[in-house]
Amino acid sequence: MIYLIPLLSVIFGYIMALILKPENKKNLKLLLAFSGSFLLSLTVMHILPEVYEGLHSHEDGEGEHRHNNPVGLFIMAGIIFQIVLEYFSKGAEHGHVHSHKHEHEHSMPWLLFISLCIHALLEGMPVSHHHDMAWGIAIHHFPIAIILTAFFINSGLNKTAIMLFMLAFAVMTPLGTLVSGQLQFVSNYHTEISAVVVGILFHISSTIIFESGENHKFNLAKLMVIILGVIMAYYL
Repeated sequence: MIYLIPLLSVIFGYIMALILKPENKKNLKLLLAFSGSFLLSLTVMHILPEVYEGLHSHEDGEGEHRHNNPVGLFIMAGIIFQIVLEYFSKGAEHGHVHSHKHEHEHSMPWLLFISLCIHALLEGMPVSHHHDMAWGIAIHHFPIAIILTAFFINSGLNKTAIMLFMLAFAVMTPLGTLVSGQLQFVSNYHTEISAVVVGILFHISSTIIFESGENHKFNLAKLMVIILGVIMAYYL
């Protein structure tokens, strides 16, 4: 299930965009706000404590406590790495894409494709140890898949290319989970990799929350879905 849930969320989002052709941006923004809140809450409540516990267990074995916490550095590295990825993806990870026409509108956006795949691959790695995160990633990817598919259609991208793009995006997170669970080299650095992913998720989820409202303003509906995301993550 931890492999299927993130995979199916992207496929369902892709199919929904093809069939319904959603144009109600308000509903999509509320869905994004919920996904950002849910993902951030899961990160804070589930992954972050485990990352620091993993570090302290190593420190206890060494018999010393380090004030310059290396986990914090890895988290900041994740934030910076995600900012670099967004330079190439133009913020597609949090639904921030524009449907304006340009001279290369019918060509495959390779930089967007590669950066999104790297992002999705890394997101899947903590899922091998935190199965609940599969739901967080799935809820995060569902509206993104809808927005991306609609964006590609409006940009005039070939339908086959769109399908292959979205299938590759769908596979990346399960692949990251599989790699994290099967490769000993990756498992040996689980704490460090998880800390980097925490930074990535911090940046993504907080950006989603603050960008999902008009002119970055909060309203009652947005506040309610954010609170709902926190509550659901707490009880998951």
